[in-house]
Formats: sequence, C-alpha cells, structure tokens
Amino acid sequence: MHVLGVCDHGTGDDALERVVDRLVDRLEREGRVGVVRYDATIADGMQAHDSLTVGGDVSYELGADGDWAASGTGMTIESVVDQLAVDCDYAVVVGVDGLRHPTVVVGADGEAAASADENDDRVIAAVEAPGDLDSDAVLAALEDCDPHETLESLVDRVKRSPKAELSGAIATFTGRVRAKDDADDARTQYLEFEKYEGIAEERMASLKTDLESRDGVLEVELYHRTGVVEDGEDIVFVVVLAGHRGEAFRTVEDGINRLKDEVPLFKKEVTVDDEFWVHERS
Repeated sequence: MHVLGVCDHGTGDDALERVVDRLVDRLEREGRVGVVRYDATIADGMQAHDSLTVGGDVSYELGADGDWAASGTGMTIESVVDQLAVDCDYAVVVGVDGLRHPTVVVGADGEAAASADENDDRVIAAVEAPGDLDSDAVLAALEDCDPHETLESLVDRVKRSPKAELSGAIATFTGRVRAKDDADDARTQYLEFEKYEGIAEERMASLKTDLESRDGVLEVELYHRTGVVEDGEDIVFVVVLAGHRGEAFRTVEDGINRLKDEVPLFKKEVTVDDEFWVHERS
C-alpha cells in the first residue's frame, strides 16, 4: 500500500478538502483508497503535531464517499495506516504534519510551497491552490516511493496466492530496532537506512525468485524499510508460504541471512551518545 499525506500551510479547510477529493478520485481509478483524518481538539492540550501519539480522535473511511468508516480515541495515525495496509492499495492521511510518508503540501502562496518542496524530501508536490494540482504527476511520484507494508499485509498477500491451497505452513521473521545489546550500553534512539537505488531492488527481486524456486516453497515476500526507524519499531519482514513447516522455516532463515548479505542497504545508528554508519565500524 502507498501512503500519501496531504497537509495545509495556510489556505484553509476548503482548499485542503478539494485537493483531497481530487487525489482520492484519481487514486480510486487504480485501487482501493482509505482516507484517514485526525482531530486533536478532542484531547486536552494536544496540538496537531501530536497526532502521531494516542489521544486525539482518528477517523478513517474507504473511498471519497465514505462507504465504510470507523473512528476512536485509542488509535494513532500510524496504527490506522497499518490496519489499512491489509485491505487498501492507497491511504490518504489528511491534515497531519510530520508524517514519514510522501506528502502533498497545499501552500499559502507560491513562495511557501516552493520552500516546503525544497526543504523536505518527503514533499512530492506543493501547490498554491487546488487548481494547480496535477493528480497524474502526484500518482507517478507516489508510486516511485517505497510502499508501506506490515507483517499482516504480507501474510494476507501470500494467503491470497493461487498456490495457497497447496500450503500447510506460513513462516515469518520480523527484525526490529533493538534498544541495547547489553544493559550498560547507550540506548539506541533510531536507525536510519539508505538503499543503493536500483541495485537494492534488483537484488531483492532476484533473491525472492531464487527462494521461490525451492521445492515445496510456494510464495515468498521480502520487505525492508528505509529512512528513520525508531527504537522498538519493525525494520524487516520475511514471509514464506510453503507446503510443510520444514521448508518454510529453512527458507525464512536463509531469506533473512541472504537479504542482509546480498542487498545493499546502509545503516546509520543514532544512540543517546553518538551516531555512526555501521559499515564504517565493521
């Protein structure tokens, strides 16, 4: 699933919603769209940027007309996005600054829009008014970005495989950010991953094909996040659909080991005391 943020830098709710409507209409031609909104006013003392924490009111619906919707105060934007990843091709998050996902900025004026575009690499389009929006260009830029996946979305995908009726096992691996190796270590705040563009995708696809060629292995899904991944968050998933547990377990272990060895991903570690590229200390 691809996630797109849409936020306003001074034009007002009407302009923001017109941009959202145009984008959702365009994305719905390609697949199922979830629309996520956040209202911080329900939480005492919270501001809009607090929408990434639990406390405000998060609502989400499918499609521009809201054929199905849900809301609640025990959710965060990211937890809702994770839920939508199982069923949707796209999620549009409205009115939230500071998302880790690609974003369209509806700017107060041309200068503000240009500044947002230049200073934030998450901004894939910045428009002064709804009429300036090129929804086809936004779609193309969005699909050039990494998708958002969860373990649940990958497991759901292999379960829907035409080969699933031959399967008696699904094995998974989840790698996450470890705060410490030992109790006395400086705490890791986050890891930041960069990939060798083009080569990383090629190696990942080759590895997937190789693993799926094994006897008894039916489907393999591999996913590694890039960018900033904070303490306790998930980094990498390997999911294997197989005829039996033996080949499923072996393929999961080989898959993560080979992904780490063969796919060019570079890791920066940021602790409370230091920051460094891990490959420079190996």
